[in-house]
Amino acid sequence: MSTVSPPWAYALQLPHDPRAPGVARATLRAVLGAHGLAELVPTAELVAAELLANAQLHTAGPYALRLRPMESGRLRVAVWDTDPRVPPGFRGEPAVGPPDDAEGGRGLRLVRACADAVGASALRELGASKGGKLLWAECQWGALQ
Repeated sequence: MSTVSPPWAYALQLPHDPRAPGVARATLRAVLGAHGLAELVPTAELVAAELLANAQLHTAGPYALRLRPMESGRLRVAVWDTDPRVPPGFRGEPAVGPPDDAEGGRGLRLVRACADAVGASALRELGASKGGKLLWAECQWGALQ
C-alpha cells in the first residue's frame, strides 16, 4: 500500500526538444514505480504524453512535468508551458472533438476521458514566475489497491 507521508512532489524542467516528452515519460514511470504506484503508470503516462505533446507542438519555449499526490488519493499530473492560452476543454466548457477525418485534436479529449478531474491555470508573470499556463489532470489510485 502506497502512502503520501511524508509528502512528495517532482518537477522536471524540459527544453523545447523533440526528445523531451520521452525523457519525461521515462521519469514518470520511474517516480511512480519508486512510490509503489506502478499500477497507475499506463493512465498517468497517457495523460502526461498528451499534455507534453501539446507543449512541444504548440509552444516555442521550455516546459515542465510536475507530479504530486493529492490527499484525495489521486495523482496530479501537470504540464507547465510558456503559452498562457488555455485550450478548449480545459476552460470549463465541454471539449469539442475534431472532425472524423482530422489528423489531430483528439489528445485533450483522451486526457479528459482518462482522468478523474482536469483543470488549468493561466499564470501571470510575477517576479520569478515565467508566466504561461499549467494544465493538470488527476488520476485516482485508491481504487487500484
